[in-house]
Amino acid sequence: MEHFREVVKTDIETLLDRFQAAESVRYEQFLEIWKDMDFSTVFFGKQEQREKRTFARLVLSVAYQYFFPPYTFQIRVGALYLLYGLFNTQLATPREKIRIALKDWKDAMQFERDAMNSQHYDVTYVFRKLLSEKAFHFTAMPNLLCSREKKKDGKRKDVCEEFVDPPSRPQQLVNTDLLEEITNIHTHYEGLKKAVFTEPDPNMDLIQQNLVPKLSSAIITFSTWQKHRTKFEEQDPGEGPSNQESSSRAQLLASIKSKSYGQVVEASKSRRHRQTELIPAAGAELEHNASPKKKSSSLKARTHLRFKAQGNKSEDTTRMWCLSSVKEEKASRKPVKRFNWKPEGSSDPT
Repeated sequence: MEHFREVVKTDIETLLDRFQAAESVRYEQFLEIWKDMDFSTVFFGKQEQREKRTFARLVLSVAYQYFFPPYTFQIRVGALYLLYGLFNTQLATPREKIRIALKDWKDAMQFERDAMNSQHYDVTYVFRKLLSEKAFHFTAMPNLLCSREKKKDGKRKDVCEEFVDPPSRPQQLVNTDLLEEITNIHTHYEGLKKAVFTEPDPNMDLIQQNLVPKLSSAIITFSTWQKHRTKFEEQDPGEGPSNQESSSRAQLLASIKSKSYGQVVEASKSRRHRQTELIPAAGAELEHNASPKKKSSSLKARTHLRFKAQGNKSEDTTRMWCLSSVKEEKASRKPVKRFNWKPEGSSDPT
């Protein structure tokens, strides 16, 4: 199925190119282009059900990449309409859902808010229609991963430059000639206000006096930020955490482990009034007392040594181990008095 990817990508870019040339974000305009290209025939029916699902997943994944930056708002609208059409015209049963990564969901919600604020209600309707039909499948990655896939060389995916605004577009729009023209218009506007009103009216001060310097400063700030961001991306391609971060993380894990191993088990509620003591291991105590030349003592000697070491401790301490149980003294038995069933004064009849 992967050999169809380039063909599908060419057809999708042709449709989006025509939609961009229309200079509109209306769904009616997109529908005319869809019908003129007969784009629903991208799904051919002479396939098995498994192949239909695989091909539908491929087509949706290709159209999905145009729904997010760096593509322009109009291309993203066309991609949304395209996903809506492909989702409803696919031949797979049940329909294959649109895989959307959680990292991209924030951009999708921002796109929906921008469309609502711009009063593009047809865009909002299509987006919410897909949500109501549960067309999105929220995943960790937009593409289905497989262990047998070949590793890529790490290069970025190809981006259609025709659908992307150039990075220097603000500098091209706000140039020196435009700033001079805005300055002349602003000066002429202020002269007309002074000619009409003899006294200055604060209600007529709708335009800032320092509009041109602020606009020029904003363009310079944006250009400087853009240069620093490009330089940072070139230096840090995002391959993974640095060695310093890995070292600090390892030190943090080591400190957590050392603290957890030295903790004392909390006593039960009935013994919380007694002081808790951490008993060292028998092997460490024997290593400290015994010389290295002597052989290891027997279990009986080690047990006797441990009891002897703990004999001088206070009885109020709670030991974390117990090798003996309390011996209960057997209560002495009292002689049982038998019941005399014979009445007093009676004699043996025999």
